[in-house]
Amino acid sequence: MNEVEAVKTKEEVRDVERYLRKHGSDLYADLWRIGVNLALRISDLLEIRYDAIDFERHEYHTIEKKTRKKRTLKINQTALEIIESRRKANLDDTYLFQVHSNRTASESPKPVSRVSVARKFKEVGEIMGVQLGTHSMRKSRGWAMYSDGVPIEMIAKVLNHSTPAITMSYLGITKAEVLQTYIDYQL
Repeated sequence: MNEVEAVKTKEEVRDVERYLRKHGSDLYADLWRIGVNLALRISDLLEIRYDAIDFERHEYHTIEKKTRKKRTLKINQTALEIIESRRKANLDDTYLFQVHSNRTASESPKPVSRVSVARKFKEVGEIMGVQLGTHSMRKSRGWAMYSDGVPIEMIAKVLNHSTPAITMSYLGITKAEVLQTYIDYQL
């Protein structure tokens, strides 16, 4: 499995969204922005149903597929605007990221596939020179928090990792970077 990267600046987050709109569709661009704002795993992100969103409290309730843990997430203003826009544009949809192809028209509603998302993200990553994948959304959120000085323990909680060490590895915080702090922070 290829290692995927986080995009490390807010400008790069917007660039990915812009390229996804240009070389993909609004669905992929919206998925990217929701993904970096909610930091869910792709398996949980694709399963978001409108009926699981509490629009009054701006919350989303789910049971994570990987961990089987119940979670409640606060939906920030950016994510809420995207969700409401998608809902308005797709009144009959069950899923936030529902497939609308002719092949699926006769079947029950289903979300876009993980494979399709991975393919589109990889394509945009190649354009940008970044190893993008479906985990890049979570990693980008974690990296943004880390860069802003959020304690690694809090980031581990947000990403639902069992230990901060896993989060450090996930974000690509290397031993060399830790050692560099001895040079950078002379008191």
